Amino acid sequence: MGINSEQLLSHIENAKQGMQASFSFLLDTFWNDVYQFQLRRTQNDFEAEEITIKSFSSAFDKIDSFNPEYSFRSWLLAISKNAHIDQIRKQKNKWQIATQAQENSMANTVLDHAPTPEDQLITKQNLAELLLHIKQLKPHYQEMIQLRYFQEMSYKEMTEELNEPMNNIKVKLLRAKKLLLTSLNAAKK
Repeated sequence: MGINSEQLLSHIENAKQGMQASFSFLLDTFWNDVYQFQLRRTQNDFEAEEITIKSFSSAFDKIDSFNPEYSFRSWLLAISKNAHIDQIRKQKNKWQIATQAQENSMANTVLDHAPTPEDQLITKQNLAELLLHIKQLKPHYQEMIQLRYFQEMSYKEMTEELNEPMNNIKVKLLRAKKLLLTSLNAAKK
């Protein structure tokens, strides 16, 4: 890894003080480690990504309990392992509750890919280009960008709208912004 332990410990301490830039640094630095760990466990991109988000959310909730005498990466992976176990338990419960009628209803749902009226009103090229890049993101990241920047919702409002913990919202939004920036930068090259 390209970071030294002093730099890492400094960011961990700053995160304990609530500094958003340090949370972002930790997310960027360890995202691939946790994601790859979950991908090996789940063999499913979407599931690995969801558990990775939950892992970071949980880690950021518990950052004050991190002991710097231990490896941050190992601590994070232990949290991620537990998040995966929790996910398996929840899935078992959902599978037991699911009915054939629900499955049929979901199978008959037709997705509408037509542009929204808002999309049709967009005339500025840079905004249209930005929207193209947003649409390349996975749907849950599109939703994060849409709610935060187009509907101008606060984190609290997004938490209520999506019925998710605030740290999940923050982690998903951080990740969405990073992926969008990467996409925009790649297009400029």
